[in-house]
Amino acid sequence: MQYKIALLKGDGIGPEIIDSAVSVMECIGAKFGHDFQFTPYLIGGAAIDALGIPLPQETIDGCLASDSVMLGAVGGPKWDHLSGEQRPERALLGIRAALGLYTNLRPAKLFPALRGASPLRADLVAAGFDIMIVRELTGGIYFGERGYRTGKYGEEAYDTEAYSVTEIERIGRAAFEIAMKRSKRLASVDKANVLETSRLWRKTMHRLAEEYPEVAYQDLFVDNAAMQLVRDPQQFDVIVTSNMFGDILSDEASQLTGSIGMLASASLGDTTRGMYEPIHGSAPDISGQNKANPIATILSAAMMLRYAFGFSAEAQCIEDAVDAVLAAGFRTADIIGDSEASACSCTEMTAEILKAIG
Repeated sequence: MQYKIALLKGDGIGPEIIDSAVSVMECIGAKFGHDFQFTPYLIGGAAIDALGIPLPQETIDGCLASDSVMLGAVGGPKWDHLSGEQRPERALLGIRAALGLYTNLRPAKLFPALRGASPLRADLVAAGFDIMIVRELTGGIYFGERGYRTGKYGEEAYDTEAYSVTEIERIGRAAFEIAMKRSKRLASVDKANVLETSRLWRKTMHRLAEEYPEVAYQDLFVDNAAMQLVRDPQQFDVIVTSNMFGDILSDEASQLTGSIGMLASASLGDTTRGMYEPIHGSAPDISGQNKANPIATILSAAMMLRYAFGFSAEAQCIEDAVDAVLAAGFRTADIIGDSEASACSCTEMTAEILKAIG
C-alpha cells in the first residue's frame, strides 16, 4: 500500500530537518516493506517569496489529499516587517484550521543519556520524566477577535479569548483517553480564579472527569503549573490545557529535557491524517550551516507512523535508534553540553540514526 505524505518544509532549517526525517522514513519503508510517497508544498516565508501569501490554496488542497502531513518550521527576520495577517506564522493557524487539527500532543521526555543536559538539579531528574502535554489548538486567544481601538489612554490593541463547551469537551476527552493509555493521571491547567473561559473550562473538565473514574484528576492554575514543572516534573504524566497556556508550558517543558531540539509533536483532529512537526522554530541563525538537530523532526515522523498509520513497531524502531545513538555519545551542538566530544552535524546525526535502524 502506498502512503501519501505532504511535506511542508517551510523556512530556515525546515528543509534540512525535513530531509533528515524523509531519509529515516525511507529507511523504515525499506526495512518494513512500506511505500511512502512524499510531495512538497510551499508554506510560510517560502510561500510569501514565491506567491505573495503564507498559505496557498494548493498547499491546503495537497494536504487534504494526503494521508499525513509533515511540517518543518516557518518564519524568520526576513519577513518581520509584514503585518500580522501576512506573516509566515499565520500559515500555521491557517493550516491547522483547514485540516481540523484541534488536538496538539507534545511529549516532553528526558532521555537517560541527556540527564546532564537538563538545567534542573541532578536529584530532580535522576528518575527521568515522560510528560504528555495535550494542547487545544484551534480555539482561544490565538483565533479570537483582534484589532485596534481607542481606549482610556489612546490607541490600544486587543485580542479576545473565547471557548465553547464543545471545544473544551473534545480536547478534554482526548486528554482523558490518552491518560487511560498511560498511568491514568491527568492535570488540567487553567486560570479559573481570573478568566471566565477558564471557569467554563474547569466546569466542563469536572463533568468529563465523572466519566473517567479511573483517572486521578487535578486542577492547577497556570502559574502554579509553571512552577511545579521546574520544582518536580516527575509528578506529571498528562497535562491538558488551552491554546496559549499549552504553547508556553510545552516550551518550558522542552527546556527541561535539555534542548527544544529534542521535542516532537502531533496535531490531530477527527481523521487519522494529522500533522507532525518539531516544536522548535526555524532557527534562521544556523540555517544552511548543517548544524540543526534533526531528532525532534525524526521523532515526529515516529509519532506519525504510530498515530496516522498504526505502525507501532516501526515507530518504536525509530525511537530505539535515537536512544541508541544518544547512548553512544553522539550529540549535535545544542545538546553537547559539557561533553568533550565533537558535535555532529545535522547530516551526521541522521546518518548515525539510519545506521542504528539498520
